[in-house]
Amino acid sequence: MKDEMLTLTQTWDKTFPQSGKVDHRKVTFHNRYGITLAADLYTPKNASGKLAAIAVCGPFGAVKEQCSGLYAQTLAEHGFLTIAFDPSFTGESGGQPRYVASPDINTEDFQAAVDFLSVQENVDRERIGILGICGWGGMAINAAALDTRIKATVASTMYDMTRVSAKGYFDSEDSADQRYAKKEAMNAQRIKDYVSGEYAAGGGVIDPLPEDAPYFVKDYHAYYKTERGYHPRSLNSNNGWNVTGCMSFMNMPILQYSNEIRSAVMVMHGDKAHSFYFGKDAYAAMVQDNPYADNKQLLVIEGASHTDLYDGGAKKVIPFDQLAAFYNKYLK
Repeated sequence: MKDEMLTLTQTWDKTFPQSGKVDHRKVTFHNRYGITLAADLYTPKNASGKLAAIAVCGPFGAVKEQCSGLYAQTLAEHGFLTIAFDPSFTGESGGQPRYVASPDINTEDFQAAVDFLSVQENVDRERIGILGICGWGGMAINAAALDTRIKATVASTMYDMTRVSAKGYFDSEDSADQRYAKKEAMNAQRIKDYVSGEYAAGGGVIDPLPEDAPYFVKDYHAYYKTERGYHPRSLNSNNGWNVTGCMSFMNMPILQYSNEIRSAVMVMHGDKAHSFYFGKDAYAAMVQDNPYADNKQLLVIEGASHTDLYDGGAKKVIPFDQLAAFYNKYLK
Protein backbone atom coordinates (compact mmCIF):
# COMPACT_ATOMS: atom_id res chain seq x y z
CA MET A 1 0.00 0.00 0.00
CA LYS A 2 1.35 3.40 -0.99
CA ASP A 3 1.08 6.35 1.34
CA GLU A 4 -0.96 9.22 -0.06
CA MET A 5 0.88 12.44 -0.76
CA LEU A 6 0.44 14.81 2.16
CA THR A 7 1.36 18.48 2.35
CA LEU A 8 3.96 18.62 5.12
CA THR A 9 5.43 21.78 6.57
CA GLN A 10 9.20 21.53 6.44
CA THR A 11 9.95 24.62 8.52
CA TRP A 12 10.12 24.34 12.31
CA ASP A 13 6.66 25.44 13.47
CA LYS A 14 6.50 23.84 16.91
CA THR A 15 5.41 25.45 20.17
CA PHE A 16 8.76 24.46 21.69
CA PRO A 17 12.35 25.21 20.65
CA GLN A 18 14.27 22.79 18.46
CA SER A 19 16.90 20.73 20.23
CA GLY A 20 20.46 20.62 19.00
CA LYS A 21 20.87 17.15 20.52
CA VAL A 22 18.62 15.29 18.08
CA ASP A 23 18.05 15.01 14.35
CA HIS A 24 14.55 15.73 13.07
CA ARG A 25 12.69 14.90 9.88
CA LYS A 26 9.13 14.45 8.65
CA VAL A 27 7.85 10.95 7.83
CA THR A 28 4.57 9.35 6.80
CA PHE A 29 3.05 5.92 7.35
CA HIS A 30 -0.34 4.35 6.78
CA ASN A 31 -2.80 2.60 9.05
CA ARG A 32 -4.91 -0.48 8.38
CA TYR A 33 -7.75 1.69 7.04
CA GLY A 34 -5.58 3.18 4.32
CA ILE A 35 -5.21 6.56 6.00
CA THR A 36 -1.76 8.13 5.75
CA LEU A 37 -0.45 9.65 8.96
CA ALA A 38 2.10 12.46 9.27
CA ALA A 39 4.77 12.36 11.94
CA ASP A 40 7.91 14.05 13.18
CA LEU A 41 10.78 11.60 13.70
CA TYR A 42 13.43 12.43 16.27
CA THR A 43 16.73 10.54 16.47
CA PRO A 44 19.55 11.13 18.97
CA LYS A 45 22.51 12.72 17.19
CA ASN A 46 25.35 10.32 16.43
CA ALA A 47 23.21 7.34 17.44
CA SER A 48 24.38 3.94 16.27
CA GLY A 49 22.97 0.44 16.29
CA LYS A 50 19.34 -0.48 16.83
CA LEU A 51 17.49 1.81 19.23
CA ALA A 52 14.48 1.46 21.47
CA ALA A 53 11.61 3.45 19.95
CA ILE A 54 8.57 5.30 21.27
CA ALA A 55 5.48 6.58 19.42
CA VAL A 56 3.80 9.62 20.98
CA CYS A 57 0.36 11.14 20.38
CA GLY A 58 -2.04 13.60 21.98
CA PRO A 59 -3.62 15.50 23.57
CA PHE A 60 -7.13 15.02 22.22
CA GLY A 61 -7.58 17.88 19.75
CA ALA A 62 -3.91 18.84 19.65
CA VAL A 63 -1.26 18.35 16.96
CA LYS A 64 2.25 16.95 16.92
CA GLU A 65 3.68 20.47 16.95
CA GLN A 66 2.42 20.86 20.51
CA CYS A 67 2.78 18.51 23.49
CA SER A 68 3.47 15.21 21.76
CA GLY A 69 6.39 16.72 19.87
CA LEU A 70 7.88 18.08 23.08
CA TYR A 71 7.67 14.65 24.70
CA ALA A 72 9.10 12.95 21.61
CA GLN A 73 12.00 15.36 21.20
CA THR A 74 12.90 15.24 24.90
CA LEU A 75 12.80 11.44 25.01
CA ALA A 76 15.03 11.41 21.93
CA GLU A 77 17.49 13.51 23.93
CA HIS A 78 17.45 10.60 26.40
CA GLY A 79 18.53 8.16 23.70
CA PHE A 80 15.28 6.86 22.17
CA LEU A 81 14.18 7.05 18.55
CA THR A 82 10.76 8.68 18.70
CA ILE A 83 7.90 9.80 16.52
CA ALA A 84 5.13 12.25 17.33
CA PHE A 85 2.20 11.78 14.97
CA ASP A 86 -1.07 13.48 14.09
CA PRO A 87 -4.05 11.13 14.44
CA SER A 88 -6.27 10.27 11.49
CA PHE A 89 -8.46 13.13 10.23
CA THR A 90 -6.43 15.83 12.02
CA GLY A 91 -3.33 18.00 11.64
CA GLU A 92 -1.18 17.09 8.65
CA SER A 93 -2.46 13.50 8.56
CA GLY A 94 -4.92 12.28 5.96
CA GLY A 95 -8.46 11.00 6.28
CA GLN A 96 -11.85 12.38 5.29
CA PRO A 97 -13.99 13.94 6.60
CA ARG A 98 -11.81 16.15 8.74
CA TYR A 99 -11.97 16.60 12.50
CA VAL A 100 -13.62 13.35 13.54
CA ALA A 101 -12.39 10.77 16.03
CA SER A 102 -12.92 7.04 16.41
CA PRO A 103 -12.06 4.74 19.32
CA ASP A 104 -11.26 2.05 16.76
CA ILE A 105 -9.34 4.04 14.14
CA ASN A 106 -7.41 6.08 16.69
CA THR A 107 -6.32 2.94 18.55
CA GLU A 108 -5.27 1.61 15.15
CA ASP A 109 -3.22 4.79 14.65
CA PHE A 110 -1.01 3.74 17.57
CA GLN A 111 -0.71 0.22 16.16
CA ALA A 112 0.19 1.63 12.74
CA ALA A 113 2.93 3.66 14.41
CA VAL A 114 4.26 0.40 15.84
CA ASP A 115 4.13 -1.11 12.34
CA PHE A 116 6.20 1.79 11.03
CA LEU A 117 8.75 1.69 13.82
CA SER A 118 9.10 -2.09 13.55
CA VAL A 119 10.50 -1.90 10.02
CA GLN A 120 13.00 0.91 10.55
CA GLU A 121 16.58 -0.32 10.13
CA ASN A 122 17.76 1.53 13.25
CA VAL A 123 14.95 0.29 15.53
CA ASP A 124 14.90 -2.86 17.65
CA ARG A 125 11.37 -4.11 17.06
CA GLU A 126 11.42 -5.94 20.40
CA ARG A 127 11.89 -2.61 22.20
CA ILE A 128 8.94 -0.44 21.16
CA GLY A 129 6.81 1.65 23.50
CA ILE A 130 4.04 4.22 23.19
CA LEU A 131 3.04 7.36 25.05
CA GLY A 132 -0.40 8.97 24.98
CA ILE A 133 -1.31 12.37 26.40
CA CYS A 134 -4.79 13.41 27.59
CA GLY A 135 -7.42 11.57 25.48
CA TRP A 136 -4.67 9.65 23.75
CA GLY A 137 -3.59 8.37 27.16
CA GLY A 138 -6.75 6.28 27.25
CA MET A 139 -6.19 5.29 23.63
CA ALA A 140 -2.63 4.22 24.48
CA ILE A 141 -3.87 1.94 27.27
CA ASN A 142 -6.42 0.49 24.84
CA ALA A 143 -3.66 -0.12 22.30
CA ALA A 144 -1.51 -1.80 24.97
CA ALA A 145 -4.42 -4.14 25.74
CA LEU A 146 -4.62 -5.10 22.06
CA ASP A 147 -1.07 -5.00 20.70
CA THR A 148 1.37 -7.50 22.21
CA ARG A 149 4.28 -5.84 20.39
CA ILE A 150 4.04 -2.83 22.72
CA LYS A 151 6.41 -3.43 25.61
CA ALA A 152 5.92 -0.22 27.62
CA THR A 153 3.18 2.40 27.74
CA VAL A 154 2.84 5.77 29.44
CA ALA A 155 -0.52 7.52 29.80
CA SER A 156 0.11 11.15 30.77
CA THR A 157 -2.63 13.35 32.29
CA MET A 158 -5.08 10.92 30.67
CA TYR A 159 -8.73 11.14 29.77
CA ASP A 160 -10.99 8.17 29.18
CA MET A 161 -12.85 9.72 26.25
CA THR A 162 -15.52 7.04 26.29
CA ARG A 163 -16.31 7.74 29.93
CA VAL A 164 -16.49 11.52 29.59
CA SER A 165 -18.54 11.22 26.38
CA ALA A 166 -21.10 8.90 27.99
CA LYS A 167 -21.16 10.31 31.52
CA GLY A 168 -20.03 13.93 31.23
CA TYR A 169 -17.36 15.63 33.29
CA PHE A 170 -17.01 14.18 36.79
CA ASP A 171 -19.74 11.66 35.82
CA SER A 172 -22.30 14.44 36.33
CA GLU A 173 -24.44 13.33 33.37
CA ASP A 174 -24.48 9.61 34.10
CA SER A 175 -28.11 8.78 33.40
CA ALA A 176 -29.97 7.14 30.56
CA ASP A 177 -32.08 10.28 30.04
CA GLN A 178 -29.07 12.56 29.79
CA ARG A 179 -27.32 10.21 27.39
CA TYR A 180 -30.50 9.99 25.32
CA ALA A 181 -30.74 13.77 25.11
CA LYS A 182 -27.14 14.06 23.91
CA LYS A 183 -27.64 11.33 21.32
CA GLU A 184 -30.89 12.92 20.18
CA ALA A 185 -29.16 16.27 19.63
CA MET A 186 -26.26 14.72 17.73
CA ASN A 187 -28.53 12.67 15.50
CA ALA A 188 -30.50 15.82 14.67
CA GLN A 189 -27.18 17.46 13.79
CA ARG A 190 -26.33 14.56 11.48
CA ILE A 191 -29.37 15.39 9.33
CA LYS A 192 -28.42 19.08 9.22
CA ASP A 193 -24.89 18.14 8.17
CA TYR A 194 -26.14 15.74 5.52
CA VAL A 195 -28.42 18.39 4.03
CA SER A 196 -25.78 21.12 4.09
CA GLY A 197 -23.01 18.86 2.83
CA GLU A 198 -20.72 20.15 5.56
CA TYR A 199 -19.95 19.09 9.10
CA ALA A 200 -20.62 21.78 11.68
CA ALA A 201 -17.70 22.53 13.97
CA GLY A 202 -18.25 22.21 17.69
CA GLY A 203 -15.89 25.01 18.65
CA GLY A 204 -12.51 24.70 20.33
CA VAL A 205 -11.53 26.11 23.71
CA ILE A 206 -13.80 29.07 24.45
CA ASP A 207 -12.33 32.50 23.78
CA PRO A 208 -12.64 35.10 25.18
CA LEU A 209 -12.67 33.39 28.53
CA PRO A 210 -15.75 34.12 30.69
CA GLU A 211 -14.97 35.29 34.21
CA ASP A 212 -17.04 32.45 35.68
CA ALA A 213 -15.40 29.73 33.55
CA PRO A 214 -14.61 26.53 35.47
CA TYR A 215 -11.03 26.04 36.57
CA PHE A 216 -10.31 23.34 33.99
CA VAL A 217 -11.55 25.59 31.16
CA LYS A 218 -9.16 28.31 32.36
CA ASP A 219 -6.42 25.69 32.44
CA TYR A 220 -7.10 24.76 28.80
CA HIS A 221 -7.35 28.41 27.73
CA ALA A 222 -3.98 29.19 29.31
CA TYR A 223 -2.41 26.58 27.03
CA TYR A 224 -4.33 26.43 23.76
CA LYS A 225 -5.27 30.10 23.38
CA THR A 226 -1.99 31.76 24.32
CA GLU A 227 1.52 31.87 22.89
CA ARG A 228 2.37 29.08 25.30
CA GLY A 229 0.57 26.44 23.23
CA TYR A 230 -1.44 27.93 20.36
CA HIS A 231 -1.00 26.29 16.97
CA PRO A 232 -2.95 27.07 13.78
CA ARG A 233 -3.62 23.38 13.03
CA SER A 234 -4.75 22.50 16.54
CA LEU A 235 -8.46 21.80 16.86
CA ASN A 236 -8.54 22.95 20.46
CA SER A 237 -6.79 26.20 19.55
CA ASN A 238 -9.33 26.91 16.81
CA ASN A 239 -12.78 25.58 15.81
CA GLY A 240 -12.63 22.19 17.48
CA TRP A 241 -13.97 18.80 16.51
CA ASN A 242 -17.11 18.40 14.46
CA VAL A 243 -20.27 18.48 16.58
CA THR A 244 -20.84 14.80 15.78
CA GLY A 245 -17.13 14.02 15.48
CA CYS A 246 -16.79 11.97 18.66
CA MET A 247 -20.27 10.42 18.77
CA SER A 248 -19.20 6.77 18.72
CA PHE A 249 -17.25 7.15 21.96
CA MET A 250 -20.54 7.14 23.88
CA ASN A 251 -21.14 3.45 23.21
CA MET A 252 -17.64 1.98 23.31
CA PRO A 253 -15.76 1.71 26.63
CA ILE A 254 -12.15 1.47 25.48
CA LEU A 255 -10.64 0.21 28.74
CA GLN A 256 -12.75 -2.95 29.00
CA TYR A 257 -9.80 -5.36 29.07
CA SER A 258 -7.11 -3.15 30.57
CA ASN A 259 -6.62 -5.60 33.45
CA GLU A 260 -5.37 -8.17 30.94
CA ILE A 261 -2.40 -6.01 29.90
CA ARG A 262 0.81 -7.94 30.54
CA SER A 263 3.29 -5.28 29.43
CA ALA A 264 4.51 -2.37 31.55
CA VAL A 265 2.23 0.66 31.98
CA MET A 266 2.77 3.94 33.81
CA VAL A 267 -0.18 6.24 34.47
CA MET A 268 1.19 9.73 35.20
CA HIS A 269 -1.13 12.43 36.51
CA GLY A 270 -1.08 15.67 38.44
CA ASP A 271 -3.03 15.65 41.70
CA LYS A 272 -4.46 19.12 40.94
CA ALA A 273 -5.72 18.08 37.51
CA HIS A 274 -9.49 18.08 37.02
CA SER A 275 -8.91 14.84 35.12
CA PHE A 276 -7.08 13.06 37.96
CA TYR A 277 -10.04 10.75 38.55
CA PHE A 278 -9.58 9.29 35.06
CA GLY A 279 -5.99 8.33 35.80
CA LYS A 280 -6.65 6.97 39.29
CA ASP A 281 -9.63 4.90 38.18
CA ALA A 282 -7.90 3.61 35.05
CA TYR A 283 -4.92 2.47 37.10
CA ALA A 284 -7.12 0.79 39.72
CA ALA A 285 -9.08 -1.07 37.04
CA MET A 286 -5.90 -2.08 35.24
CA VAL A 287 -4.31 -3.74 38.28
CA GLN A 288 -7.48 -5.31 39.69
CA ASP A 289 -7.22 -9.11 39.41
CA ASN A 290 -4.32 -8.66 36.99
CA PRO A 291 -1.57 -11.26 37.58
CA TYR A 292 0.78 -8.88 35.75
CA ALA A 293 0.33 -5.92 38.10
CA ASP A 294 3.96 -5.72 39.24
CA ASN A 295 4.99 -3.71 36.18
CA LYS A 296 2.16 -1.18 36.53
CA GLN A 297 2.74 2.21 38.15
CA LEU A 298 0.69 5.27 39.14
CA LEU A 299 3.01 8.28 39.22
CA VAL A 300 1.37 11.29 40.89
CA ILE A 301 2.92 14.71 40.26
CA GLU A 302 2.09 16.84 43.28
CA GLY A 303 0.68 20.27 42.54
CA ALA A 304 0.39 19.71 38.79
CA SER A 305 -2.72 20.66 36.83
CA HIS A 306 -3.93 18.90 33.70
CA THR A 307 -2.02 21.13 31.27
CA ASP A 308 1.09 21.29 33.45
CA LEU A 309 1.83 17.85 32.01
CA TYR A 310 1.42 19.20 28.48
CA ASP A 311 4.57 21.30 28.54
CA GLY A 312 5.72 21.27 32.14
CA GLY A 313 4.00 24.49 33.14
CA ALA A 314 5.86 27.32 34.82
CA LYS A 315 7.67 24.91 37.15
CA LYS A 316 8.60 22.41 34.40
CA VAL A 317 7.12 19.51 36.34
CA ILE A 318 7.23 16.77 33.68
CA PRO A 319 9.66 14.17 35.12
CA PHE A 320 11.39 13.25 31.88
CA ASP A 321 14.23 11.51 33.71
CA GLN A 322 11.70 9.21 35.39
CA LEU A 323 9.94 8.57 32.09
CA ALA A 324 13.25 7.68 30.47
CA ALA A 325 14.13 5.38 33.37
CA PHE A 326 10.75 3.62 33.01
CA TYR A 327 11.26 3.05 29.29
CA ASN A 328 14.88 1.99 29.78
CA LYS A 329 13.76 -0.59 32.33
CA TYR A 330 11.03 -2.14 30.20
CA LEU A 331 12.49 -1.60 26.71
CA LYS A 332 15.71 -3.41 27.48
